Amino acid sequence: MKGFLTLLCSICCLLLLSVPCSSLPLCTDSRAPYTSKTALSFCGYSGSVCCNSTDDLNLQKQFKAMNVSDAGCASILKSIFCAKCDKYSAELFRVGSTPRPVPVLCNSTVSSESPQSTQAATDFCSNVWESCQNVSMLNSLFAPSLQGRAGLPTSSNSTKLTDLWQSEADFCNAFGGPSLDESVCFAGEPVTLDQNDSPSVTNGMCLEKLGNGSYLNMVAHPDGSNRAFFSDQPGKIWLVTIPELGSGGAFELDESTPFLDLTDEVHFDTEFGMMGLALHPDFVTNGRIFASFNCDKVSSPSCSGRCSCNSDVGCDPSKLGNDNGAQPCQYQTVIAEYTTNGTASSPSTVRIFTMGLPFTSHHGGQILFGPSDGYLYLMMGDGGGVGDPYKFSQNKKSLLGKIMRLDVDIMPSAAEVSKLGLWGNYSIPKDNPYTEDAELQPEIWALGLRNPWRCSFDSARPSYFMCADVGQDIYEEVNMITKAGNYGWNLYEGPYATPNSGSDNTTLTSLRLIDPVMGYNHSQVNKNLGSASITGGYFYRSTTDPCMTGKYLFGDLYANNMWAATEDPENSGSFNTTQIPFSCAKDSPLPCTSVSGSSLPSLGYIFSYGEDNNKDVYILASSGVYR
Repeated sequence: MKGFLTLLCSICCLLLLSVPCSSLPLCTDSRAPYTSKTALSFCGYSGSVCCNSTDDLNLQKQFKAMNVSDAGCASILKSIFCAKCDKYSAELFRVGSTPRPVPVLCNSTVSSESPQSTQAATDFCSNVWESCQNVSMLNSLFAPSLQGRAGLPTSSNSTKLTDLWQSEADFCNAFGGPSLDESVCFAGEPVTLDQNDSPSVTNGMCLEKLGNGSYLNMVAHPDGSNRAFFSDQPGKIWLVTIPELGSGGAFELDESTPFLDLTDEVHFDTEFGMMGLALHPDFVTNGRIFASFNCDKVSSPSCSGRCSCNSDVGCDPSKLGNDNGAQPCQYQTVIAEYTTNGTASSPSTVRIFTMGLPFTSHHGGQILFGPSDGYLYLMMGDGGGVGDPYKFSQNKKSLLGKIMRLDVDIMPSAAEVSKLGLWGNYSIPKDNPYTEDAELQPEIWALGLRNPWRCSFDSARPSYFMCADVGQDIYEEVNMITKAGNYGWNLYEGPYATPNSGSDNTTLTSLRLIDPVMGYNHSQVNKNLGSASITGGYFYRSTTDPCMTGKYLFGDLYANNMWAATEDPENSGSFNTTQIPFSCAKDSPLPCTSVSGSSLPSLGYIFSYGEDNNKDVYILASSGVYR
């Protein structure tokens, strides 16, 4: 059973380590259990289960077909049938790689230190024998011929256990088993262990390389298909069909025919380009696609927006020092809408947001639609400069160092634009925090960020809005974003006070700064790199790798390192973070280039992460796309 658990946790556990993913819930079809809101009508299981209503009905029919007249035996046999619905059914119905017709029955004759520690649990096999040994049943589950084979017997003969087995010892030797740390047995009721369901240390992650392109954004097509939009930094967007898991197929992508080509509008350089991509929640019917990118007002006359360094925020653009020879606010952050009406030919364009940047770095640019509210979120860095010299991030009148929240479904009136000083064609959601804090610009949802790089909403808990924020010299962090939350920059870099924090603890307390929920020191990554830069990811919600279920995955742009964070206890906001090894699947559709002298794949730069409609997670790296 120990080896089988290792196999089920993921192919990667076999490739990387010999240690199993201790007692993780798994169903007999190798998938993770799901949450049932109502109890199954026959088996009664609820919560985390491996059966749906159809499975429950089939089990009821099979049970009735046994025609057991003794009530005590019937009750025990029903529990054995229904063990198929237990969240640990994969462990209960197999030993090694061999499927069993009945679960492993807890057996007191096997010595063990059992997580299911009660005497009743360890004696369950004896209870089955004592209750059913002389009871006639049709199509017995306990025929010796069934050992090593799943399913019900085809014979319709009525038998008793004493007709099939000479003694209780023989019976329990065949069907019984111990409950160990790496295995479980069935004691007549849903399995509960004294340990956590989820292991505290993830054993590894298996990758398959699907494409060679270098992308910054991936957005699943909202029609539920296996298609997704990918965009690169120069400004092209492709609609890609993703091969089915295990099919051996790679991306079939014609780079010469993008879905949209915005390269004429996008200014592309090291820290400039198309930074964000989002599809309207009703994209399937309205064809609205949104792109966030940078433009250059010197080379593009249409690139014209108000400078983020202005009198409202106490900043004089004429006094800004030139950054790499650029004029103050020469480069702009833009959100533009393109309506495709189902095709990419001649899309109509609306400029949603335009803002001039004070320097040539730290301008984020990712955009996301909130899954619960349907509003557009824009992640904006502090604009650049060591230590945020103009203190934009803490300035409530500045949009730099902020997360903004915009309504792109209701266009503003001229009076609203004038009154609120909007930066484009959008409205302000009525519950934005400026209604509670008049000092805030109305667009602002959260503040105190340096350069948020890749944020995501948890598909299982949309209130979990996670944003990685790139550090300066010491610390890379992940924050759980909340309404009006202040995440500390430039007073704090992660948990560390900066020279800007001063010694006024009263001021710091009044700001109600929020600590990151996870992160790492620069000293924790490869010291030879000379730098670190976090890349935020996703909570893993796919059933493909049950060992990873519920963990938040993120990486470092430079270090070829990845981490998995486990929330403990659940819904507490407290996370334990572990660096996870990874390897490339032996049957990867495309070969993975290895790090010199190592079997590990060289991802290059980890630019971003993506998620498809099956909730499988993708790594978007300079060396390609990995699932």
